[in-house]
Amino acid sequence: MRTKEIRIEEYDYELPDSRIAKFPLSQRDHSKLLLYDKGRLGEDVFFNLPEHIPSGSLMIFNNTRVIQARLHFRKPTGALIEVFLLEPYQPADYERIFQQQESCSWLCMIGNLKKWKSETLVWEINIDGKTVLLKAEKKERPESSQYENVRFSWDADGLSFSELLEAVGELPIPPYLNRETEESDKTTYQTVYSKIEGSVAAPTAGLHFSDDVLKALDDKGVERQEVTLHVGAGTFKPVKADEIGDHEMHTEYICVKRMVLERMIAKDADVVAVGTTSVRTVESLYYIGCKIAACKDIPEEKLHVGQWEPYESKCLLTPKEALQEIIDYLDRNQLVSLHTSTQIIIAPGYDYKYVKRLITNFHQPKSTLLLLVSAFLKGRWREVYDYAIGNGFRFLSYGDSSLLTPPDDNMNNNKGL
Repeated sequence: MRTKEIRIEEYDYELPDSRIAKFPLSQRDHSKLLLYDKGRLGEDVFFNLPEHIPSGSLMIFNNTRVIQARLHFRKPTGALIEVFLLEPYQPADYERIFQQQESCSWLCMIGNLKKWKSETLVWEINIDGKTVLLKAEKKERPESSQYENVRFSWDADGLSFSELLEAVGELPIPPYLNRETEESDKTTYQTVYSKIEGSVAAPTAGLHFSDDVLKALDDKGVERQEVTLHVGAGTFKPVKADEIGDHEMHTEYICVKRMVLERMIAKDADVVAVGTTSVRTVESLYYIGCKIAACKDIPEEKLHVGQWEPYESKCLLTPKEALQEIIDYLDRNQLVSLHTSTQIIIAPGYDYKYVKRLITNFHQPKSTLLLLVSAFLKGRWREVYDYAIGNGFRFLSYGDSSLLTPPDDNMNNNKGL
């Protein structure tokens, strides 16, 4: 069966509400750790993860930071309008938009949209003892977007948009937690290594890492490198189509430094990925390298990886050759980092290029993240999830973790396709 014909109902399982972790543990590195090593199942505590990672391994983390993306405006009539920031529009660059003073524009989802006609929304807020007027105006929606174009302006000299969000924005926690955001989420729903603002959802596999665990990995000789993928609200988008060929993946912004590419080559293109966002970033690199090999002077904005590109590509580069193509491209253009985007869907039938071990949480039924795990485990995802359900593991964003090493090719390759 071709990947596009996969029926999402085959990736369903019963997840009782009682197994969804609504809050994190008091110590983030004390969650349970499921171990799946080429068909062998076991468990440990996440604190002991370094014992299960071979010395000399290359681990890649996503260093994105969740922004306080929910803004609540109230109209003079009393109607509450929620504006949920999704993607920078003007300027369209993540780094620049957070540094903006006075105004900027975002593509947004709007809660209670029918109550917001054409008027400007005004929010009088107090920041460090000073009154600031924050205004929101609906502008013309881009033809290419299903989201509203909202221009924000504020009257505080020297106040950046980043500082504004920090003062009045609300952190967006996953909708399946079915609760309001609490003050503690501002800490617990960020990884300890988060740096680059831009996500509206956390790369949750990284939430288990503490400074102690990171130090233990360093002491063991495990190399740590970081990439950036800004997680969009589409990460929670359910697959409503019967076949995944009819499901559209959301686009995600990625940034990879030249040093990471060099280290991947030095480690023989063998990566331990922390989370599905790191997987999507790292695996997209192969197809970016192939694009560059086919057109050496391709503009950076054309390096976007399409949803079905991996299944249609006829590229014959080795994984390391693809990485070298990107390095050479960066050098020719005097760039230190690759900035582009990906829409990649990883599902059974996908051939992993770089990721040899995966650290990840337990995902929702009938989700694209579960498809990614199934592709990694060559169809044997039910063995892992049955064990987790049967042995008291907690699920989803604040739940427990797993360390997965796929079965050998001769172990029912692509079972479940």
